[in-house]
Amino acid sequence: MTYPIVGQIHRLSSKLDAVVAPDAEIQQLADGFIWAEGPVWVRDGGYLVFSDVPGNVMYRWSAADGVSEVLNPSGYDGPPTDAFAEPGQNGMALDATGHLLACDHGNRALARIDLKTREKTFVVDRWQGKRFNSPNDLAAAKTGAIYFTDPTYGLKGRNASPLRELDFNGVYRLRPDGTLDLLDAELSFPNGIALSPDQSRLYVSVSDPDDPKLVVYDLGADGLPTSKALFFDAMPLRAAGGPGLPDGLCLDTEGRLYATGPGGVLVLTSQAELIGVIETGTAIANCAFGEDGRTLFLASNHTLARVRLKTTGLVW
Repeated sequence: MTYPIVGQIHRLSSKLDAVVAPDAEIQQLADGFIWAEGPVWVRDGGYLVFSDVPGNVMYRWSAADGVSEVLNPSGYDGPPTDAFAEPGQNGMALDATGHLLACDHGNRALARIDLKTREKTFVVDRWQGKRFNSPNDLAAAKTGAIYFTDPTYGLKGRNASPLRELDFNGVYRLRPDGTLDLLDAELSFPNGIALSPDQSRLYVSVSDPDDPKLVVYDLGADGLPTSKALFFDAMPLRAAGGPGLPDGLCLDTEGRLYATGPGGVLVLTSQAELIGVIETGTAIANCAFGEDGRTLFLASNHTLARVRLKTTGLVW
């Protein structure tokens, strides 16, 4: 099948030559979504799952079958309400058993989904007895722990929502035994989250239009932060007019970050050097490696796109 070619790739350093070929093209695979998010490649089946968060639908895509619905509704499934701005699922990841973990905005919880039966169970929905805001994105550790963020994007009115029970937007870790740790309550809008290849560092994007950035935490042997620092300041890119804010992110096996932000997917070295930008022409919410590990899928506003890279994604 022939797909439309969109966008462009900005080469800011010769270091990008190791990441993407000069003639690489961005293919638009599908269109017509409200806000595409949370792409995850499912190797057992050879397809991508992703969400339309405000549309409250989870989709799958494959080269053979195109786009089809997996869950509708994907999140909130109760009586009609205007309490939610984005009632569907957001960030997703596969756990060690092959089940899908999902940040469920409408149910304000982390969920686990059996992709064969489509049965959903809720993993955790409260911190110290209070409902989460709307879990946004997550990262599954090799230990079985789950790191996740909890801003208020799913709630109508966001921080001013009457449904809000917590007075902060947190970063958490759920241990395999079910113990929940609050790692940071000081970020304004924590969003995307990812672990480094050796899982000694945790990256979190902050989608605050007045303070767009990525922060990094050094993790101790117990998986808890020992330090926190600014990793990348995205304000200059936002000031230059690039569409989007820091949102989803993923890494390759060399430790490079593919972080959505103003302008597109920002390709950053592990030393926070910006070496290139993958641009579709509109805001990109999230990205994930898939197929043979060298395809980067882009959940980009109303579209789904992909670009072939020379490097291999971390999950492979």
